[in-house]
Amino acid sequence: MIERVKIIGASGRVGSVVSARLAERGVVLGADDPQLVLLCVPDRAIAEVAAEIAPGPWIAHVSGATPLAALDPHVRRFSLHPLQSFSKARGPEQLDGAWGAVTAESSEARAVGIELAQTLGLRPFLLDDADRAVYHAGAAFAANYLVTLRALAGSLLEAAGAPPEALDPLLRGVLENGFELTGPIARGDWETVARHLEAIRERRPELEELYVALAAATATLAARELPSAALLRSEAPA
Repeated sequence: MIERVKIIGASGRVGSVVSARLAERGVVLGADDPQLVLLCVPDRAIAEVAAEIAPGPWIAHVSGATPLAALDPHVRRFSLHPLQSFSKARGPEQLDGAWGAVTAESSEARAVGIELAQTLGLRPFLLDDADRAVYHAGAAFAANYLVTLRALAGSLLEAAGAPPEALDPLLRGVLENGFELTGPIARGDWETVARHLEAIRERRPELEELYVALAAATATLAARELPSAALLRSEAPA
């Protein structure tokens, strides 16, 4: 059982949350003889920081994208990526029920990683080192691009004179309803989609290409046959 942990980067978003949770669970932090050194530092700094630590205790990082090789020369190593978006404005409750990707090269390392995940309140699953890039791309789609979509959707509401923050309960409703698809594409209402495009072309033309790409992906998800580009795109002004 891991009882003594040294966290490097404890003041960052992830580090502060992890530190608070481990302290809640009675783990000794900052001991001179840690059983685990946990790197909560930016991805670009992991290899440099790891190289400065004397081999001995377990060492792990919390990056979703960085391979285990960044922890060279350590062999007692693993990674645990909390699949969550963190804010310093909130506390360790952000970890509750979130999933955690454990990557390890031995059964012992996997056991330690799973134990740490459970101590933090995460639901652990195993992730192969070779699958990190595609896994992290999925995480970026879900978290980072949602922020982008909220900003762009908000700009369309602003163009209509509506408050962008009115979208926030809508987004929460989509989450609470289990991501059930609704709206014109789910109904096959292509006339409404065409009107959307006309309005976007007039008010926010820089969003037209993105809207069409997302419409195509959504039509596939809804098992609807997307009309031809000519049907979706009325003749653009010269």
